[in-house]
Amino acid sequence: MTIGFILLLVTGALILFGVGQRVLDRLRLTDRQAILFIVLIIAGGFAPDIRVTDRFAFNLGGALIPLLLCLYLFFKAGTAKERARTVAATLITAIAVFLLGRYMPADPAELPMDPGYAYGIAAGLVAYALGRSRRGAFIAGTLGVMLANVASWAYANAMGAPQRLALGGAGGYDVIVIAGLLAVLLSELIGELLERARRGRRKPSREFVNGDFVGREQR
Repeated sequence: MTIGFILLLVTGALILFGVGQRVLDRLRLTDRQAILFIVLIIAGGFAPDIRVTDRFAFNLGGALIPLLLCLYLFFKAGTAKERARTVAATLITAIAVFLLGRYMPADPAELPMDPGYAYGIAAGLVAYALGRSRRGAFIAGTLGVMLANVASWAYANAMGAPQRLALGGAGGYDVIVIAGLLAVLLSELIGELLERARRGRRKPSREFVNGDFVGREQR
């Protein structure tokens, strides 16, 4: 079992035990929706890659389901400004991961960790810094890695070094999971600290009920 599957199982267990409700609220996801997506991503990860051409394929759990989740989050909530910032963060994250892949040592033995993990961590950090909101960070981290993988594949083929790409398959699955979860985790931890510092002892005036934010009764 890879680290991507382990992280998803741990995340699912935490949700079932009621941990991380604030994160789901900020993502505009209910417990059931989050568990559903996690189950689909895990189950899809075990499915065979779907071949589009002789050189390109994609994995259901590692590419298609995360893509659908990102699109759902993108159109579910947020202002036009937030969406524009999310798009920009996604593109910059993709560029950062692409350049990292170009300039990292070719020999994995020269690195302190698996190259895939380095890509995932780098994408998560950049996505957090640029995405700002929990939704924006998750989308930027997840889609940024996908775009970087496609760009690297297209670049190699354009340079006369034909390669095959199984988007979200094999090690790519772990990278995408790490990037998305790390970006959200950083956004939540650091964002919560900043919000508490600004708010002081005041209680938040809004809460998440039945899929939307409503005013909290003052007591």
